[in-house]
Amino acid sequence: MHDHILVLCTGNSCRSQMAEAYLRHFAGDKATVWSAGTSPKQVHPLAIQVMDEDGLDIRGHSSKSVDQLSREKFDLILTVCDHARESCPILPGNAKKIHHSFEDPALATGTLDEQLRVFRKVRDEIKTYCAQLIHSLYPS
Repeated sequence: MHDHILVLCTGNSCRSQMAEAYLRHFAGDKATVWSAGTSPKQVHPLAIQVMDEDGLDIRGHSSKSVDQLSREKFDLILTVCDHARESCPILPGNAKKIHHSFEDPALATGTLDEQLRVFRKVRDEIKTYCAQLIHSLYPS
């Protein structure tokens, strides 16, 4: 079984990029994973940094509009912010939709250390969630 998974967020700059990397990591060859945004921005440098700290390099990731993937047929669409869930476009196929909202680390304020603390917390929450999701999809 090989699934096609889309992680959808608003900016495709932090949460969905992290989730894409973790889902790819945990799923291995069981799934192809993309991420996209309803209003894409660039990949946040602090997201790149905290993922590096956990051994996953997302430097090559780019923010994509969900419109760029409109021809793909997905088996699963995971929305990781409330705005993306509410504005989720109609995509072809009968994709199962799952929603799990994570705090937006890009909204963190304060010193660099304070911002990094928020990015790390959200990264760890996303990692745990993605590991559990992949285990539930592929229990072997």
